[in-house]
Amino acid sequence: MRDSKPITVFLADDHPLLRTGLRLSMDHEADIELIGEADNGYSAVEKIKAQLPDVALIDVDMPGLSGIGVIRVLRKFFPKMKLIVLSTYSEEKYIQAAMDAGADGYVLKSVGIGELVKIIKSFCSGKPELSPYLVNLTSGYDNEKKRTGACGNYKLSVREMEILALIAEGKGNKQIAEILCISTETVKSHVKNIFRKLEVRNRVDAVRIAREKQLIF
Repeated sequence: MRDSKPITVFLADDHPLLRTGLRLSMDHEADIELIGEADNGYSAVEKIKAQLPDVALIDVDMPGLSGIGVIRVLRKFFPKMKLIVLSTYSEEKYIQAAMDAGADGYVLKSVGIGELVKIIKSFCSGKPELSPYLVNLTSGYDNEKKRTGACGNYKLSVREMEILALIAEGKGNKQIAEILCISTETVKSHVKNIFRKLEVRNRVDAVRIAREKQLIF
């Protein structure tokens, strides 16, 4: 692990409970060191400039300067720093804005601490993690668009892709709802749309077609 030195992480988020939870969880990770926090965009920029972490986790929606603005500023100064969005929003407009600003990845806040640590480590090793909680903006996002174009007019949304990946892991509707913090009925609606778009009638065929068309791996 990079000459046995821990990966240094900075967290920019205006929710104190989330910051506290992540801080306590990362304290138990030998390979991760949380070296700083900020609760607004302007403070995040100044502190990150001073502390130079390996990875900055940045919320999209913060007071003062937005997370997208923070990323845009930091990317000009630190082209090699890993800038990862940590967000509740899964809409494509936010993902596109993060990509345009120069973010390396986009992670949903429904992610567990173990999965988040894996994602952080994978970015630092140059091998981004395949995860239903992650959109890799440096390669995965573009590849996803290419895969979608190559397999016809499926046009699966970001949320449908997340659910499809979880279906492939063998998760049921209730488990998916808990992971993504949505209702079971909403999951059922998305699954129905996935079946319709992939022209299948069950989960097994949906996963088979998705893998054949390289929508998921």
